[in-house]
Amino acid sequence: MDSYTEHKRAEKLEKLPFLCYGGDYNPEQWTEDVWLEDMELMKEAGVNFISLGIFSWAMIQSDENVYDFSWMDKIMDLLHKNGISVDLATATASVPPWVYQRYEDVYPVDAEGSRIWYGSRQSYCPNSPNYRRLAGNLAAAIAERYKDHPALAMWHVNNEYSCHVHACYCDTCAKAFRKWLQRRYTSLQELNSHWGTTFWSQRYHDWEEIIPPRKTPTLRNPSHVLDYQRFMSDSILDCYLHERDILKRLTPQIPITTNFMGHWKPLDLHKWAKSIDIVSWDAYPDPSTDNSRLPNALDHDLMRSLKGGSPFLLMEQAPSQVNWRHVNSPKRPGQNRLYSYQAISRGADGIMYFQWRQSLRGAEKFHSACINHGADAKSPALTRSRSRVYEEVARIGTEMKQLKSISGARTPAQVGIVYDYEAWWAAEYEPRPNGNIGYRDMISDYYRYFFSHNIPVQFVSQEASLEGFDFVIAPYLYMLKESFTPKIEHFVREGGIFLCTFFSAYADESDGIFPEGYPGPLRSILGLEVEEIVPLQKDEFVDLVFHELSVSDKRNCSDQEKPGKLKIEGRGQDWCEHVHPLYDDVQVIGEFASDFVSGRPAVTKFNIGKGSSYYVATRPEKAILDAMLTGVCSSSGIFPLLETPEGVEVTIRSRDSKSWLFIINTTNQEQHIRNTHYAGKDLLSGENLTLHDDLLLFPEDVKVIELN
Repeated sequence: MDSYTEHKRAEKLEKLPFLCYGGDYNPEQWTEDVWLEDMELMKEAGVNFISLGIFSWAMIQSDENVYDFSWMDKIMDLLHKNGISVDLATATASVPPWVYQRYEDVYPVDAEGSRIWYGSRQSYCPNSPNYRRLAGNLAAAIAERYKDHPALAMWHVNNEYSCHVHACYCDTCAKAFRKWLQRRYTSLQELNSHWGTTFWSQRYHDWEEIIPPRKTPTLRNPSHVLDYQRFMSDSILDCYLHERDILKRLTPQIPITTNFMGHWKPLDLHKWAKSIDIVSWDAYPDPSTDNSRLPNALDHDLMRSLKGGSPFLLMEQAPSQVNWRHVNSPKRPGQNRLYSYQAISRGADGIMYFQWRQSLRGAEKFHSACINHGADAKSPALTRSRSRVYEEVARIGTEMKQLKSISGARTPAQVGIVYDYEAWWAAEYEPRPNGNIGYRDMISDYYRYFFSHNIPVQFVSQEASLEGFDFVIAPYLYMLKESFTPKIEHFVREGGIFLCTFFSAYADESDGIFPEGYPGPLRSILGLEVEEIVPLQKDEFVDLVFHELSVSDKRNCSDQEKPGKLKIEGRGQDWCEHVHPLYDDVQVIGEFASDFVSGRPAVTKFNIGKGSSYYVATRPEKAILDAMLTGVCSSSGIFPLLETPEGVEVTIRSRDSKSWLFIINTTNQEQHIRNTHYAGKDLLSGENLTLHDDLLLFPEDVKVIELN
């Protein structure tokens, strides 16, 4: 397929032609009379889309050349007859027992050299030639059989790649790793140079000497470990691509997905998303805590960002509780609806559940479903199925029909946050200056401000363009890629605002420290150098003082206090640095006021060309960080969509000349919101909103306003 054809195909398949609602359906667990009941219940609940066959390999194929599609034929026809489209899986996520009995190379091996056995799910070596061959054969057989079926709307390759086997260390992977390295490095001399193998007598004289980073007596070479993480992400991606290419060849008109997980470190999802038509992911926030709203929103925004702002599909969420936490709290009445609208408001073009009908047997029998235990074929299902959970699912399904015009709408963002998987891997190599800080924690620190202030953001990798953003933030960017530095400099010189934090630009792409010191090639862009780092213990803090800093949030001001410029004192935690400005015109916004760094810069600003760069040499407490970001945003023309009380989320989606404003009250109290910007019609209630009308939101209320 030539590049133009591929581009047009991607453009065509970027979204499904409708707003999806449904779930993971496993009819092979049930008799056919239950299928008929399911059709009635699905239609009643507004279901128009289901995932089928995800873990059905053993049901379809009992031997290498023996396929049985009889049950799938029946259910595909039945779903089509009832107006329900299908996200059809290639069924390759879990390998049948007969495969292991025949092919030893399919077994994965852990870092200690122990075989990982079958008897659970998703246990296979990603570089196994027999796994790939058999998976490809199965995908081809399914595609050949159903390529023209009218129910087929999307292909679902595998399921939650690397969920249980993050990496394999077998001899097959060792051979594949050496080939991968030979493509990356032109010679052993180059590899030895990048890996720093003069340290600890690790120099390699033959490619065959190189093995995966298996268990060792003490610390492993960080460059070796980093490259193996890259290799494993690429190896698992190759499994996906093997099946995807078969599907593209047989059904070029059908979009293809595989479901990601949100806070998932092993796979470089930016790289993966380039080969996926529609990004989909599985969200399982803990309903027992309000703290789950922020990380869940972050992951929705991340999934929307993976293809430059394209809508995504929420492939799985629990209708109520999951089965794998120590205590599996249910979603209380209304919570499922709030989580669902949070997804739609942040770019989801569909809401799907795991699963439709609750299993009676197996490891997930206590995982909630739309139809819960007791609604079996021997009970009056159409009565007993109307549980609290089902009623809420059905209510959301009814409302989804009112939102169908939103499909394909995007979320414009002035703010970009760098979320780079390779930098994450490198930053969290085991021995680091402060093991109490995680890469994702630092991302969350800065994301939290925009989340709570209703300012849309988009996440970017170091490979992404910075065009279109006004403000770009790079928290904890320990590993700086060579190609990113000129992008940052161009961005700032052309008027952009760039902010990065401590422990940024310390190392290159091979995890070698920049010889010029910290922050490496960014020294001239930030206008400073770091002489010494000072990691802090958990109970240690460093005092901070800021002059002329904006008050961050009028919600936190007293009646007599108004937002403005103030002297602010506070604390930093986890880290501080001994910073030296390189130029006289570097502005010191905040200083350290304790320890031996007292009087040294804590936050700096440096004007370059038309823009500015900021450096934050500690982890400020929330009030300080909020004040600082408010100042930067207001000076850059970045403002909240609406000023709201804590617990009220506001987002926007736009397509062509139309926009939809989402307002979600996650609190159990009425909330009054002053509106000075918007007029339109609430698609859920039918009420009209005129300009300057204040908004009243009832507890756990949702408004979707189609703006005039």
